[in-house]
Amino acid sequence: MRDVPIIPLGDDPGGDAAEGSPARPWQTGTRLSSGGAGAIGSRLADAAEAFLARAGFDRAPWLAVVLAAGIAAWFVLPQLWQWCAAIAAGLGLALGARLLWPFGSAADETRAHLRGALIACGLVFALGVALIWARSAIVGAAPIKAPMLAEIDGHVLAREDEPAEGRLRLTLAVRLPGEEAARKVRVNVPFAAFGETGAPPGLAEGARVRLRALLMPPASPMLPGAYDFARAAWFKGLSATGTMVGPLVVLRPAKAGWGLARLQRALAAHVRARVDGPAGTIAAAFASGERGSIAPADEAAMRDSGLTHLLSISGLHVSAVIGAAYLAMLRLLALWPALALRLRLPLVAAGGGALAGIGYTLLTGAEVPTVRSCLAALLVLGALALGREALSLRMVAVAAAAVLLLWPESAIGPSFQMSFAAVLAIVALATSAPVRAFMAARDEPWWRRLLRQVAMLFATGVVIELALMPIVLFHFHRAGAYGALANVVAIPLVTFVAMPMIALGLVLDLAGLGAPCWWVVEKALDLLLAIARFTAAQAGAVTLIPQISRATIALFVVGALWLGLWRGRVRLWGLVPIAAASLMAAMTPIPDVLIAGDGRQVGITLRLADGGRGLVVLRDSRSDYVRDNFMELAGVRADPVPLASWPGARCSSAFCAVRIVRGGQAWNLLIALSRFQVPERALAAACAEADIVVADRRLPRSCLPRWLKADRRYLAASGGLAIDLSRREITSVAETQGAHGWWRGSTVARRGDLAWPSGTDNLR
Repeated sequence: MRDVPIIPLGDDPGGDAAEGSPARPWQTGTRLSSGGAGAIGSRLADAAEAFLARAGFDRAPWLAVVLAAGIAAWFVLPQLWQWCAAIAAGLGLALGARLLWPFGSAADETRAHLRGALIACGLVFALGVALIWARSAIVGAAPIKAPMLAEIDGHVLAREDEPAEGRLRLTLAVRLPGEEAARKVRVNVPFAAFGETGAPPGLAEGARVRLRALLMPPASPMLPGAYDFARAAWFKGLSATGTMVGPLVVLRPAKAGWGLARLQRALAAHVRARVDGPAGTIAAAFASGERGSIAPADEAAMRDSGLTHLLSISGLHVSAVIGAAYLAMLRLLALWPALALRLRLPLVAAGGGALAGIGYTLLTGAEVPTVRSCLAALLVLGALALGREALSLRMVAVAAAAVLLLWPESAIGPSFQMSFAAVLAIVALATSAPVRAFMAARDEPWWRRLLRQVAMLFATGVVIELALMPIVLFHFHRAGAYGALANVVAIPLVTFVAMPMIALGLVLDLAGLGAPCWWVVEKALDLLLAIARFTAAQAGAVTLIPQISRATIALFVVGALWLGLWRGRVRLWGLVPIAAASLMAAMTPIPDVLIAGDGRQVGITLRLADGGRGLVVLRDSRSDYVRDNFMELAGVRADPVPLASWPGARCSSAFCAVRIVRGGQAWNLLIALSRFQVPERALAAACAEADIVVADRRLPRSCLPRWLKADRRYLAASGGLAIDLSRREITSVAETQGAHGWWRGSTVARRGDLAWPSGTDNLR
């Protein structure tokens, strides 16, 4: 083994060795042997070390990614022993790197980047798994065992007004009948219960109330890929949700005073009083974060046009508030020469902007996107005050890590993912060499500079839309086509017109002079809603697709992170997994049969004569939630048709028989329509002729279909089902739940592609 020069990796990491200069470690390396596994391992380590040096490895952003990966791994892995194994794997990786390349050895310099990366990533991954596991054990609240109608006496923890739904929501701390420990429950209280007098004035945080309510355990996903409210309720500490039936009595009114929640409601009411119509509800959301007064039709238009992010208080709003406060204080202080000569004004203005941002964050509810935005904005202010670069990936990483340490469960939620994906896309685009060259200062007419800024705004909107599209598809099963165009107008309208005028109007209202500002706000937000409605009404504005797989979204995430976090041409390799994921998403199969977890709703997708798809459902549900879930997961936009009125079904008072052809094979379905009693022999004969039987009740053992019996007993264990008949694949809700505390189903065994409860004969 020959000695080689030790050259720090920071010296000319990306270029070729100059003629006559010493060879770089990754070009020669220290050979362990002339061949065999040792030489191969050494060459791989050399290549990895060289890659880290060339690609501009910055540890902070990647550590935030690894922390999120550890948290996500706990959610994905179903069993306790797998969580322990994940922690052990992270610790083992760190220990292995430490033992393989000890400090002070010959490899101390040549493997510094690689060893440090492996040790840090291993420890942070293990921390992520342990962090979310501990968080679940500490804050998780077991759901009630069964629905109950009970009279409850509790303390009001939170009150949310939802005028658009005609109700308010109370979060209560109560002791349920037969229990000693207090539980947290959420109850919907209709405004009709209060009559014309409205809600009692003492009904606020801190009050004690008595009411009668129908309580339900938090609902698990209705179908595979649907929203998991049970998981969200677990981390919020909710044991039950329900609706009040009967009167509400305030036993002890809330104490007089002004808390943040009361100030938020008062501010929203004040803004709605100053701005009429739908524009007032949007203005109230911008000012206080209260979205309960926005009409469902307006919220749907904002969603389908790609503008719904404007309703969630996040980076756009916080940045506008902090930026306005920073600039206003800087200009005002500059008017005082004695102060300007003695103080560093950017530092003082940054402090004022920080206070404004923190106050706005607290006032609007301190949701995850708002906290993230506030943290990031505070880091930007700190950088400006210190004269450092304000826009950097490290800033984003610090903000992400702070949010994950406080609320690790947010890592798998759309709010966190969309918020940080958008910021990462903006930072990666703004710091790329082509964009820096395009936006560099130059001697040119003002109109040309304005055109470049407009082009950059449009490019940023397109990049954000592309970055958010996989996340939106995974969580909401929809993609918008015109969101980037709508945002080019909507974002400046909100940032430079609506938000400043709302703030100025609130200040001038102290002297009764805010009316002109509110007029401008109303016109601006009317225009915003007009843009949203026009965009959402266009053909092809929204495309629904079924649930994409976890592998598909994982490839999207890997590719996006690769594009965003590396530097130089190596980042373009991120397009490879993105292209593969796009192909997989386009090839996502549409389920032939969807079965809700309670068995009371079944959907069958149809191929229409015009090449489109339709949906036939067992019952014409009055619930928008049920209908939307089935339409989204079937990838169908047309209104579903009730099964009893579909010509292809033969229905009696108890069952419907359906025959469909998939994959060149005819399938016979027998679906329970009601709970009318059927003679056992007749039922057994009907089951024998069916391939699949679905019922919301237990069926006798004599009911033996040719393939699957999804009765109440089966569905209680599996949850909702999505069935692909052509591939003979069954996907169940239970497959993604495992041993996590919020899942109330039984253990589900697997055999190949088919899932069924252990020890039953439901699958034949």
